[in-house]
Amino acid sequence: MIEKATFAGGCFWCMVKPFDTWDGIHKVTSGYMGGHLDNPTYEDVKKGDTGHLEVVEIQFDPSIFSYNQLLEIFWQQIDPTDDGGQFQDRGESYRTAIFIHSDEQRQLAEKSKIQLGASGKFSKPIVTEIREAKTFYEAEEYHQDFYKKSPNHYKEDRAQSGRDEFIEKNWK
Repeated sequence: MIEKATFAGGCFWCMVKPFDTWDGIHKVTSGYMGGHLDNPTYEDVKKGDTGHLEVVEIQFDPSIFSYNQLLEIFWQQIDPTDDGGQFQDRGESYRTAIFIHSDEQRQLAEKSKIQLGASGKFSKPIVTEIREAKTFYEAEEYHQDFYKKSPNHYKEDRAQSGRDEFIEKNWK
């Protein structure tokens, strides 16, 4: 049975590739969730007043790749102490969140957040929210699989963001 997981980790371009290459992951789709505007566009969300976050929706087979494994990958892609966005991407739409689709996901997400906070890895509190999943709005086609479609642009943007340096310092 295929399940869904939805994560906001800043720019969705950077959140697809880490999940996309594993057995048991059927699809990773860039989109928007959490706000009040129906059918938002990238330009709407970028303004920062829709309440939507940039997210990735992951369709996965939990018998092959568990939700806990997804959570582990998620935490290792973000700065969970930054409430103002992620890396070079600032503002409401780039904040981090775990959107849960079931009570089991809520329990696992809360447990992982508590464990991360207690680990001593970060000196500041973990501010990533755990929220109920709402309607998922798929982003425009040019945002889908951006790392494959525009590899040079993806690499340049990622290199400028500071994300890789943060990951190397805090997670490797």
